[in-house]
Amino acid sequence: MATQPVSSPILVYSPKSYAQMLNHLRQQRLVALDTESDSLFRYYPRICLIQLSANADSETNDPQTVVDYLVDPLRLSDLSALGQLFATPGVEVIMHAAENDMLLLQRNFGFAFQHVFDTQLAARVLGWKHVGLAAILEEQFGTVSDKRMQRTNWGKRPLTPQQITYAQMDTHYLPALRELLIAELKERGRWEEAQDAFEHLTHTDYSARQPEDRIFWDMKSIREVPSGHLNVLEALWLWREAEARQQNRPPFKIVADGVILELARRGPATHAALVETPGLSENQVSRFGADILRTIHEGSQRPQPRPPEYELRPELTLEKGAMVRFDALRRWRSEIARVRDVSPDIILTNSTLLTIAQRNPTTATELTSIPEVGAWKAQTYGPEILATLVAHTPQR
Repeated sequence: MATQPVSSPILVYSPKSYAQMLNHLRQQRLVALDTESDSLFRYYPRICLIQLSANADSETNDPQTVVDYLVDPLRLSDLSALGQLFATPGVEVIMHAAENDMLLLQRNFGFAFQHVFDTQLAARVLGWKHVGLAAILEEQFGTVSDKRMQRTNWGKRPLTPQQITYAQMDTHYLPALRELLIAELKERGRWEEAQDAFEHLTHTDYSARQPEDRIFWDMKSIREVPSGHLNVLEALWLWREAEARQQNRPPFKIVADGVILELARRGPATHAALVETPGLSENQVSRFGADILRTIHEGSQRPQPRPPEYELRPELTLEKGAMVRFDALRRWRSEIARVRDVSPDIILTNSTLLTIAQRNPTTATELTSIPEVGAWKAQTYGPEILATLVAHTPQR
């Protein structure tokens, strides 16, 4: 697609520039949105930058003429007017992989959304092979993102020219990408499906979602630790989490995962043995050595932890009949996904299949009443779902 030269973004750091931006955005029916946070530099991430793009002319709505804004929430004390804009029914907010941004914006600022277009979700509904924003921008618009910026510190000021350029590209092309996606969705008869998926995003209660607890069972290479040392690994993990929370730093910046695993394997009991641990720096030994040795000793006295298989795999708690239905629904879903050339979760997620298997609806009305299913999927897949349930439920 031919694109016009990209102008520099407008930096919104003051109440005056914020008011001027709002005056422009309030005239728009489409606003592209993205955020950058400092999760690699803090234990409790915060949104450090909000990127916005909108058509320069509200009359023509030409996606080729876009004005880009970079809003600094670290310098602006009140963003409530921006939240009100996003909650306006007549404003469609375009995001890529919207769910995480919506969750963060709700947690940080209490924002809610009425009308969302998720470009990644639309691409997945279409079965696009590459759905990451960087890959799509390169394929569709010929722009290459600076991958180094994915690990940059967005909480540091002033922003560098490289950060500004990278952040701007996250929203600049979203209005044009939306047009491409709408055309293909309609051409392939998947427009209603996408709209149903977007509506589900706005109906999700993000305020009810608590931050997920990090657990040491999620560590990569955990199997390299002998089973008899898992109590030490758990103790070291909990110590590091507490230290990271106190310092408000990411846990890996206290002690890296690989070092935690090595400490659990070796179980050093003396300062001399601790110093020999690969990856543990002299500074870390000086700062945390006594705490690490104490934690290893106390951990060795703990009972061995049990794998949280039931929390990680809720389907294991299903009674036998529901389990049979769940397996049958998964086989049905896999076949539908294969025919449509999309990921299985685009049809229905595992969580939704679990709910269906447990409730075992017998009518279209009962199936539609499950919020995760939605009207479109109930109408489109309902007869096959109900038939699958009947075929795998013993007759009384």
